[in-house]
Amino acid sequence: MISPTLAATIGLEQAVMLHVISELLLQHPAIYRNCRQWGELSQKTLLEAMPFWELSELKRIRKNLQEQGLLLVEPALDRLDIALYAINQAAAAKPQAAAKVSSAPAATIPAPASSVFRQTADSGTASHIPPDWQPNEDIYQQCTHHGIPRDFVEQRVKSFVIYWRERQKAQYSWHHTFLKYILREWRNEQSYQGAKELETDMSANWRPSQDAVTILEHAGISSSFIKDSIPEFILYWRERGLVTSTWSTKFIAHVRRQWAKFTLAVEHDSTPRLIPPDYQPSDACYEVLGLANIDIDFAREQIREFVLYWQDSKQVSTSWNTKFLQHVKYRWASQHLDSAPMKQQMESAVERLTDRSWAD
Repeated sequence: MISPTLAATIGLEQAVMLHVISELLLQHPAIYRNCRQWGELSQKTLLEAMPFWELSELKRIRKNLQEQGLLLVEPALDRLDIALYAINQAAAAKPQAAAKVSSAPAATIPAPASSVFRQTADSGTASHIPPDWQPNEDIYQQCTHHGIPRDFVEQRVKSFVIYWRERQKAQYSWHHTFLKYILREWRNEQSYQGAKELETDMSANWRPSQDAVTILEHAGISSSFIKDSIPEFILYWRERGLVTSTWSTKFIAHVRRQWAKFTLAVEHDSTPRLIPPDYQPSDACYEVLGLANIDIDFAREQIREFVLYWQDSKQVSTSWNTKFLQHVKYRWASQHLDSAPMKQQMESAVERLTDRSWAD
């Protein structure tokens, strides 16, 4: 059972890890040193006990607990994959970590109620926030423990009061609500500052990350097209002077747009060209021939002769499929001239073409 008060104070992730480690220390041989009970825990043990986190996440949360002074970690002398862990009972007893992390008596952290939480209990009844409300000194001490500057807290008191007065909502503890609000604001501020630190302008030597290239290649975009897109992308953004931390993301979007334009242009290209040596009619071309009741195998037999003829003639065309349709229809008609219906159609066509009665 995780204490809601502890989770609200140090963060849910930190509260969960602190609880799990306290349980693990009960299951491993204890080493008593400096009035503390230490236990050897390996990374494998931690991953098995907390399978919902990756190793990188475990390290991040463990570091947060160490910075808050709640968890002590020392490397083992004989094993690189094992470390010595201890719950800092003295820090846990301070106001910033006053809470119980387990229902089992042996796994609890001695944490007498602090003045902060006595204050946040208020009178036990819900009330609206006063217009001149101010956090007490214990709140500032709590924030200092989390590394939050005093001026950061003071700058947000007024907006906090205005926000809750506009909503006319009563709370049992405005100090507790304010503490949660400040912790959330500080995390957001640090995330923003971390992103700002990663921001850079576009340099002439910039290259997309391997992850970005892999994503584009999995989308069916050729590696040569990706490589050729880099100089244009660099020039475009160097001229604009943008500073950002998401250049690879922008590059992915840029290449996808350019690839779509390129493939569309190739499909609808109207530039006259020589017939390719490996020319093959499109599927749509075969569909048209099928609608004309022309045998598809017969059409395929004409490809080699058709390509050879136009290669020798050195002529260009904007649509070799159209010429192939005409060629196959002509050869199909020539082969079936002996049949009466076809012969009558051909004769009728010749008569129409040679009819000069209009001239009289």
